[in-house]
Amino acid sequence: MAEPTPDPAELYRTVALIRGFEQRAVELVRSGVIRGGIHPYTGQEAVAAGSCAALRRDDVVTSTHRGHGHVLAKGADPARMMAELAGRSTGLNQGRGGSMHAADFGVGVLGADAIVGAAVPIAAGAAWAFRRGGSDRVALAYFGDGAVSQGVVLETFNLAALWRVPVVLVCENNGFATSMRTADTVAGSILGRAEAFGIPAAAVDGADPEAVYAATAEAVLRARSGAGPTLLECATYRFDAHHTWEHTARPRYRTEQEVAAGRARDPLEIQGARIPVERRARIDAETAALLDDAVRFAEAGPHPDPATALDHLYATGMRARAGAL
Repeated sequence: MAEPTPDPAELYRTVALIRGFEQRAVELVRSGVIRGGIHPYTGQEAVAAGSCAALRRDDVVTSTHRGHGHVLAKGADPARMMAELAGRSTGLNQGRGGSMHAADFGVGVLGADAIVGAAVPIAAGAAWAFRRGGSDRVALAYFGDGAVSQGVVLETFNLAALWRVPVVLVCENNGFATSMRTADTVAGSILGRAEAFGIPAAAVDGADPEAVYAATAEAVLRARSGAGPTLLECATYRFDAHHTWEHTARPRYRTEQEVAAGRARDPLEIQGARIPVERRARIDAETAALLDDAVRFAEAGPHPDPATALDHLYATGMRARAGAL
């Protein structure tokens, strides 16, 4: 049975939350509260919002270096997520994961991963464990167009298809692997890679939250029924830099005209047009207040005590000996 169709206003709320969160995070990078920079998700919100709306709370997701939107859409606390980016002990992972390694097992976020393509085998492993345990839970992996030629991704496609693993493979094709265009780096097609393994694949409008939801809901239903994996290629566009480093370095791999054309299909406006103006304004105000609180919470949190640097290295709780690393 497919998940109920989401309320258009609540889908808009998720898109607005992710957009506002990323804007605040960029401001905190500029002010020095978040150190080292982030990979902004601005413009790609429809993919996270639509796909997570098709999942149950006990389903799991694996994410990428550009993963804030996925973590928030799956239900993580924005305040604790902001504190994590700021490296505070009040963060989701006590400030130890940061922007590219945030996790929240409580809502099914197994973690973001900075290794390109690593989300795919991790999700497939979780999904395989679900099936072996007799559960109908589903795992969903996010990855970018830059990951589709990674060997581990293709190896996972093969095993997932062979073993009918209940995993949904969501490729966020934003047109660039850092600054390299997809057309210059991907031979054949992304959909063709899945089809070569007998995996059903579909092209999805990644700027439309409801289109992403509909495609994901169908893929999730297929996975729950035991029919195996599905790949969704979501065509999207990142409005901001690959990394906030670009705000100062200013590499030139996209023209202003190209960025303006990409911004013309804004997920926030597409979904916002589907709800009454008054309700949209109310959601915007509630989201702004929520994010004001999140920023205050993040800035007020203490930094981790350096004396605890060797804690949490082992699942058993064993502590590494000082000087052993």
